[in-house]
Amino acid sequence: MNGNINIAKQRSWKESQAHSSWQIFKIMAEFVDGFEAMSRIGPCISIFGSARTQPGHKYYELAVDISRRLSEEGFGIITGGGPGIMEAANKGASEAGGKSVGLNIDLPFEQHANPYIDRDKSLQFDFFFVRKVMFVKYSQAFIMMPGGFGTMDEFFEVATLIQTNKFKQSPMILIGSDYWGGLLQWMKTVMGEKENNINPTDLDLIRVFDTTEEVVKFLIEYYTTHPLEPNF
Repeated sequence: MNGNINIAKQRSWKESQAHSSWQIFKIMAEFVDGFEAMSRIGPCISIFGSARTQPGHKYYELAVDISRRLSEEGFGIITGGGPGIMEAANKGASEAGGKSVGLNIDLPFEQHANPYIDRDKSLQFDFFFVRKVMFVKYSQAFIMMPGGFGTMDEFFEVATLIQTNKFKQSPMILIGSDYWGGLLQWMKTVMGEKENNINPTDLDLIRVFDTTEEVVKFLIEYYTTHPLEPNF
């Protein structure tokens, strides 16, 4: 019986692998469509954060204000296209008449496209990794609002790419010193000083701000001496 089960499993494996080969074309199509759409938009800033943050919450309103001000400075705003902080950032861009981009993906609970994305800048993805490439390739800065696992995933993904010089040194900004302070302290004392798993200079990649004025001032000053260009 064990032999029969193994044969059945091997047959199922081969069939699934044949299907996987055809997935390559769907993945390629997502990359091509995404690159073509994003390359026409121009310099943008990605804003990440929780899908659960509601209007009226201080971080929701702060995301609206930050994206509005950055849009007035000429930056497009990229979000994951869903509710919460993503909606807030797209709302700020829309209110300022700026470019409001949504990189949407189907999720079982939280995700649906918010109403503040420009119709011609709402992109739909099936694959998380393709969507991530669109975030990092065209963003001139990464703003991390408070969020959950998804935001942490994006935070460490971007930090790793910058740390390993896989793309240029784009600003990485965390909003909310109270929210991020414990994590940063742990990274400094445990990851760095105790275990020596990161270099002390790795934390220099990160800026922490609490107000819109700090964010806008920093980015304007940064891009007076740095070029606006894709990250790779």
